[in-house]
Amino acid sequence: MTDTTAKRPLEGLRVLDLATFLAGPFCTTILAEFGAEVIKIEQPGSGDPLRKFGTITECGDSLVWLQEARNKQCITLDLKSPKGKEILEQLVRESDVLVENFRTGTLEKWGLGWEHLHAINPRLVMLRVTGYGQTGPKARDPGFARIAHGFSGLSHLAGEADGPPLMPGSTTLADYLSGTYGALGVMMALRSRDESDIGQYIDIALYEPIFRFLDEMTPAFAHSGFVRERMGADTVNVVPHSHYPTADGKWIAIACTSDKMFARLADAMNAPELANEDRFGLIKNRLEQRPEVNRIVGEWTANLPQDEVLTILKTGEVPSGPIYNVADIFADPQFLARNDLLTMGDARIDSITMPNVFPLLSRTPGRVDHLGRALGADNDAVLGDLLGIDEQGRQALRDDGVI
Repeated sequence: MTDTTAKRPLEGLRVLDLATFLAGPFCTTILAEFGAEVIKIEQPGSGDPLRKFGTITECGDSLVWLQEARNKQCITLDLKSPKGKEILEQLVRESDVLVENFRTGTLEKWGLGWEHLHAINPRLVMLRVTGYGQTGPKARDPGFARIAHGFSGLSHLAGEADGPPLMPGSTTLADYLSGTYGALGVMMALRSRDESDIGQYIDIALYEPIFRFLDEMTPAFAHSGFVRERMGADTVNVVPHSHYPTADGKWIAIACTSDKMFARLADAMNAPELANEDRFGLIKNRLEQRPEVNRIVGEWTANLPQDEVLTILKTGEVPSGPIYNVADIFADPQFLARNDLLTMGDARIDSITMPNVFPLLSRTPGRVDHLGRALGADNDAVLGDLLGIDEQGRQALRDDGVI
């Protein structure tokens, strides 16, 4: 049974989030969900562009902001100003982790690069997320997730064989994966710090997590020169492993990764002869006759409604599932049973529904304490309580545009 009152695993960890938009901030969202104190630092006046990305709500900030800035304290600070730099240095002395995703060289230009911050706090762990990393001929080029999808090889694989490369599902996939890898890197660096008492920096290029996820694409090319091309919904090396229509205008996914699974599918279709070795029983034969195999399976599924097809396949122990849109997700009992959808509100907005915290820890689970806060909402608490800057000092900072 999950204990929702247990101390979360990252409580006591203080994280400075200097990053903008999504990759770096998603890393700190994960850390915040599991108890880290995350201080989000934004430019005075404008704030993180993520506040205005996507659907704008009645509170003035976007749904994406309310979801992805959850659990963070929000302060403003002009890092380009001498006083802003000084305040950041004070915060670094009191923190464990700093996350940034400015273009390579930007923090160095402001006098806030790794060597400087490491000297201030030798135990600091610093995550740096950029389009192409801190090194290499493209290190100073700007990066966006869509560009990373193309550079990594993913976009080349998305689409039909005779069509153009398409967007692979989400324009922000590389951002979310880089943020996830970033959280993993931070935890490994902190583990190392436990042993050595010395921090380090983590260098992530947006394209690298996507590149790492593309299974055997790289060794297959190195091994035999094979260049994987677009295959629509199909999958290299196995068939039938695709999407198939149903009689009610819906779609299902079938994943047969072995001869044994295909034999089960053939039985479920009341066509066991399809699994004979002289037909499609061997993967070699299925690959050679991929269009014919897909045609036969697709014609069978197209004669039955989605629920009935899935029931037959489940009974026959054939790996399969529905192709859902978001409305289907909201209605599915599996999502509901696992509390995958979280609905909450605050003083600025009645409620929003969003993905809950993942992964699920049995003893020390993460949780969402509050949605993304207003710009500068925690200036007084952080600058006053943590750094001891009194009201007069904070007002002077406001007057000078530092916060």
